[in-house]
Amino acid sequence: MAPFRFAVQFSKAASGPAWRNAARKVEGLGYSTLFMPDHFGDQYGPLVALTVAAEATTDLRVGSLVFDNDYRHPVVLAKEVATLDLLSEGRVEFGLGAGWMTSDYEQSGIPNDSPGTRIDRMSESLVIMKELWSEGRATLAGNHYTITEAVGSPTPHQRPHPSIIIGGGGKRILTLAAREADIVGINPNLAAGYIGPEVAANTLVEFYRQRVEWVRSAAGDRFAGLELQVLTFLVQVVTNGREVLEQMAPLLSTTPEALAEIPIALVGTVDEIVETLQRRREELGISYIVIQEAAIDAFSPVVARLNGT
Repeated sequence: MAPFRFAVQFSKAASGPAWRNAARKVEGLGYSTLFMPDHFGDQYGPLVALTVAAEATTDLRVGSLVFDNDYRHPVVLAKEVATLDLLSEGRVEFGLGAGWMTSDYEQSGIPNDSPGTRIDRMSESLVIMKELWSEGRATLAGNHYTITEAVGSPTPHQRPHPSIIIGGGGKRILTLAAREADIVGINPNLAAGYIGPEVAANTLVEFYRQRVEWVRSAAGDRFAGLELQVLTFLVQVVTNGREVLEQMAPLLSTTPEALAEIPIALVGTVDEIVETLQRRREELGISYIVIQEAAIDAFSPVVARLNGT
């Protein structure tokens, strides 16, 4: 089983000094990585903010969860990510996605193509970036990109390329992740383009079991070397976990018992959460846990107990 790692997802802070202090706090509490999403709403621009976070810390890894492929040309993004990885001395975790949030496309005017088209385009983009990072040059005559002897400079610190994260809830994207990524995020299916009540049906433990099996089948011999990651949305370190679950379950149209098993939720005492994570790792193989910034302090005793074990 892969050792546990923990990360925090942030969007912004009150000021520049507050952002730097947040990054130092994440590192000081033992979290492996500071992640940022990539949307056009109320958040910092991830490339600049991640650069500042890396500069403010010593060992903290920084990453995107995840960059939307449609927002940046792969030759441009490859250069930016390689630069950050080089200057941070190999602390980048590069997350790439095909895009999902309808409001981003509506606000920006970027065409919101079908999921299949977006995944095809992302797949081509990933080929280009991997070649730029590992070979120093890329050429591709694809359906979405035509790249001719593009130069991959600078060379990233991590070889052959920065750690790659791909996640999703559909079979096609998870198959791509299993074959191409180093870290696979098992996520709810967000094909609707927004987070709504239908997401609850895509977070039951049976959903995750099926997705892990998809990844296992597609990865083949690679599976043993993959990290499986989950992004949590409900984390409460409390002594009255049962009461919290009873209050939250109707909002997700499920039972307290089912909610307790949903991988995006962690509710209970430190001991109970530690036991839950150990059981989920044994059953599902999930070892890389990402929490939201609001839970960073309360969750830190769990990190102290399980980090690296």
